[in-house]
This record gives sequence, C-alpha cells and structure tokens, in this order.
Amino acid sequence: MTSAHNKKKLTGLVAATFTPFTADSELNLPVIGPYIDYLREKQGVNSIFVNGTTGESLSLTVKERKELAEEWCEKAKGKMDHVIVHVGSMSIKDSQDLAVHAANIGADGIAVITPSFFKPKTAEPLRLFLQQVASVAPNVPFYYYHLPAITGVNIAVRDVIDGIEELIPSFGGIKFSGIDLMDFSLCVSNKHSTWTLLYGIDEQLLPALVMGAQGAVGSTYNYAGCHINELLSAFEKGDLVQARKIQVKLQELISYAMKIGFDVGVNKQLMSDVSGLSLGPARLPLEPCSFSHAQSIKKKYHSIFS
Repeated sequence: MTSAHNKKKLTGLVAATFTPFTADSELNLPVIGPYIDYLREKQGVNSIFVNGTTGESLSLTVKERKELAEEWCEKAKGKMDHVIVHVGSMSIKDSQDLAVHAANIGADGIAVITPSFFKPKTAEPLRLFLQQVASVAPNVPFYYYHLPAITGVNIAVRDVIDGIEELIPSFGGIKFSGIDLMDFSLCVSNKHSTWTLLYGIDEQLLPALVMGAQGAVGSTYNYAGCHINELLSAFEKGDLVQARKIQVKLQELISYAMKIGFDVGVNKQLMSDVSGLSLGPARLPLEPCSFSHAQSIKKKYHSIFS
C-alpha cells in the first residue's frame, strides 16, 4: 500500500469485514488471506473497512485490534486498493495508540467513530476528539464514521465537518451510516474535491447515490457485492429502473432478516454460509446464531440472488 498522495481515490464498494473467530471466540487470523481473495474474486470488491462495527471492534482488546489490522494490511498488499482501519474507541488514548499503529503498518486510511459511552453533546468536543486522534497519524487519510443508531450521537455531520480541514489537514471524508439524507446531501454540497463521501446504510444506497455518494461501506457487500456493483454501473449509465430492481432485492433480504432478528452474529453466519469461509460466532454479549435461523436467511438469500 502507498501513501495518500500517489494513490487513487477511495470510491465504489468497500466491504466492512467481519472478524474471524475460532469456535471459542479467539482470533482466527489464517482465514483473512482466503477472505480477501473471496472478496476480490467472487464479489469484485477491492477495498475493505476493517475493525469497524461489523468487525466487532469495541468487543476486541487493543492488542487484538492491532493483530487484526496487521494481518489485513499484510494480506491485502497488492490485492486490495484500500484498507481503511477503524481506530475509534471510548478512550482517546487507545484511539491514538491504534492510529499510530495503523500508520506504521501502512494502512491506506483510518476512521474514527464518535465515542458513545460518555457522549459529546455538541460538534465542538467531537471535532477536538477527532483532531487529537488524527494528529498522531498526520500522513494517513482520516475518515469520520457517523453511526447514530448505535452510538446515540446524532450531531449533524455538516456541523462536524464545517472547516474541518483547518483542524485536520489529513481529512479524507466520511463514512455516513445515518438515514438523514438531508444532512448527507448538505455534506456532499459542502465537501472538498479531495474528500470521499461514502454511504453506510446498504438498503438505502441508491437514494444516497442520487444525493452524490461516491461509494459505499457496508456489511452486505461481503456476500452481495457483485450484485451491488451491478447497481452502481446501472446508476452510472442512468438506468434507474435496473438500479432500483437490484436495490429492492437487497431490501427484501434485509427486511426478511430483520423480521426474524438480524444482528452482527446472524450477519456473520450468513457470510460464512454464502462464502464457505469459517468466520465463527460473534463474541458475547451477542448471541450465537441458531442453525434454523441461519438456514432460513441463507435460503432467502439464494432465492433472491440466484
């Protein structure tokens, strides 16, 4: 992987990767190489966002997060266009430690989610938190990760990024995983040419593309990436009818899964079933996905996408 300046811009689909565990919830690093090959060869996905929500980052120790980041970066060399390492944490010190580490192992970008135990009440303390993490890895593109449904922090992103390039010269863009398309659109209209605005709600990708999203980060692109790549090319050709058809398929899968319960553990099991990779269970407090549950979602996936 190369430095920020001689590298092509982060666009298109980015898979938010699952963290492979053994049956007893320890890291299973040997799965990462085959996982990267699967994304490239079977899904046509060439960028990854690791140690995020889908990767259960806040259920991992700092040491585990570093081991994972090293393995993802090492195995992705020459294969993936971008490896973005999420370094957000409840502790600013842990976040800084992870950011320095990500820079040292050659990550193509770092991302930080807002702290969600002690929460920032306004944009200002959040901007300072982001700035202090970004400043320890000044040569790595920095992305702000907005996920209000889980963090409970719903500060308008347009306020967070207002003049942010003065605070964070390495600012590279946003992973916007919220449903407020007005806020998203205002971010797009006020962005700098060097930034990338990635949308993170998979089932609403098409409206976000209409609003100006340049790419997308999501968990379903692990196993439905090849279909969503077709959505992107239909959209680029102006074929909205086809783009909508594909978006509705993904919506049907997700709404079916949500009806019977769709958390990271279930999603991880679906990825294992579709890809043939052994990703293991999610870590407590998430529950293991029951066999029948997994089978019914897998069946639905195949009925929609085959």
